[in-house]
Parts: sequence; structure tokens; C-alpha cells
Amino acid sequence: MVLNPEDASDITQDVLIKAITHLSKFNFKSSFQTWLYRITFNHFLNIKKTKIEYQVTSLEEYGKVLESVADENLSEYEKTEFYEYIEDVKISCMSGMLLCLSRDERLIYILGEIFNVNNKVAAQILEISADNYREKLSRARKNVKNFMHNKCGLINKNNPCKCPKKTKGFIKNGWVNTRELEFNIEHKQRIYELSETKSKRLCDSLEDELHSFFYEYTNY
Repeated sequence: MVLNPEDASDITQDVLIKAITHLSKFNFKSSFQTWLYRITFNHFLNIKKTKIEYQVTSLEEYGKVLESVADENLSEYEKTEFYEYIEDVKISCMSGMLLCLSRDERLIYILGEIFNVNNKVAAQILEISADNYREKLSRARKNVKNFMHNKCGLINKNNPCKCPKKTKGFIKNGWVNTRELEFNIEHKQRIYELSETKSKRLCDSLEDELHSFFYEYTNY
């Protein structure tokens, strides 16, 4: 949602405090989980934009930023030596893609594509119709799919943008801190380790490949 782990921790703490102090307002008209989602989403939608949100304005601009990072091939030894850094680049880059979506689109994409929330439940959480939710989710999926198909070497091997080639550039730009990795660290669990449901993946479809990457690598 916000890319930065410290910002994510602060928001989580604020939401928990808000939920606890407003427990008396829970009226059992929905499930407690739905109620908590609403608190989380409303809080996120109303907080001040983070610095990175002002910097990342669109997928098109994000693509230009990635293209500006010089490609540097890694030797086989370096690929092993830099493995953890390459993983951090993957996570950072895909999280950056999410920031290119509007906050509303980001919420919808995360609900539908990462958490696999049922359409009816997601619509209830967002207080919109199920048809409206499906339409917005479809649009967000299409935007991300088109971008990754045209730019990302993970999805389309013909694309020049590949994580190992960008790793040294990410390090030089300060986007990957080799002394303290932001994302790929053991004490932070990934979403797929926390989610109760496992998605059914069909390797022959682009949509499911995209789902797989985001589902396994997105942290916040």
C-alpha cells in the first residue's frame, strides 16, 4: 500500500488503535473482518500522501524510471552472491508498480488479486456494487498486465528489463540497501504465508502469472 515498511508499521498501529477505541461502534450488521477492513481502508484513503506517492505518478512514468537504470550483467558467481539483493529488487519493483495505481485502484487490486477476496465480500467492504467492483478490478488488472507484459522480463522473457541486470543500478541509486534490506528479510512474513486461501494458478495464462508474482513477493 505504501512501499515503505516503517510507514506500513505506523499505519498498522494507527488502525489497531482506532479499531480498539471504536469497538463499541461495531453493530454486528456485517462480519467483524469486514468492519475492520473498512476501518483500515478509510484510514488509508484519508491519510496524507506519502513522499513516494508524489514521486510515482503513473505506470508510464515508472517505466521510464526503470529504463533510466543502467543494465549491468551479473556473472554466475555474482547471481549467487547477489541472490538476496535480486529478491529485494523484485519485491521493491512490484510494490512500486502498485503505487502507480490510484489509492482506490490499489485497494481493489490488493483485495482481488493478492488476498483473493470474494467479489461480493469485497464489494461490501468497499460499499460499492459487485458489478462496479468487478469492473474496477478488471481495469486495474488490465493496467498492470499490460505494463508488465510490455516491460517486465519476469513475465515476457523478450523484455530487456530483468531484475539481475537492474540490481547493481538499484544498489547505486540507493533503492536497495545492502546493509539492511527493506523487503526480503526473514522476520517479515509475506502475504502468501499469512493468507488463509491459496489461489489456483494456471501457468498458461498471463493473468495467473501476474497473480503469482504479486501474491508471493508483495509484503505490504
